[in-house]
Amino acid sequence: MNGDLSNLRKEYLKSGIDKDELDIDPIKQFSIWFDQAMQAGLIEPSAMSLATADNEIGIRTVLLKFFDEKGFVFFTNYDSKKSIQIEKRQQGAILFPWLALERQVRIIGNIEKITKNESLKYFQSRPRDSQIGAWASKQSSKIDSRDVLVDQFASMKKKFENKDIPLPDFWGGYRLVPNSIEFWQGRENRLHDRIIYERENDGWNTSRLSP
Repeated sequence: MNGDLSNLRKEYLKSGIDKDELDIDPIKQFSIWFDQAMQAGLIEPSAMSLATADNEIGIRTVLLKFFDEKGFVFFTNYDSKKSIQIEKRQQGAILFPWLALERQVRIIGNIEKITKNESLKYFQSRPRDSQIGAWASKQSSKIDSRDVLVDQFASMKKKFENKDIPLPDFWGGYRLVPNSIEFWQGRENRLHDRIIYERENDGWNTSRLSP
């Protein structure tokens, strides 16, 4: 087995970033890039890597469910490993790897729980089986086999048969409130474009970074 990837190379030629053409609001600029990712037909454009840490570092892929001027929201089990890390250290980073567009967006900030009403509104919009899945899975806990998970799902499905499914008290949303947002565009000869927005008081400072 040869694990040498030193000759695996690709030039990035699709586009560039003109700082003067970017929106002064990074959330609006993110929305522009997200729409372009959607229009390009990327697989799961809302998928983002979420990094958290306490005594150790954790990273996993989650789905962005909505964003606005307040931040970027995802949902999870509040007893999961990621939630435990978030409760100990309310900071994190998310990364959108839109590789087909030769783009990345990196966002760093503080993480906070959203309100129960916000979580309920989203929970009720989920397919019924996804609602049941939230009740069935004790996220991040060890199980002997997949059969255990399937049995738990079947048990919960029977429990809530012909009933509205309530929001679990151990499940809901988090919002990452950005302190910095970086837009990365691959360029030829590894001279990539990197534009970072950094929060200052009630506004944003914008800078170009060396690749």
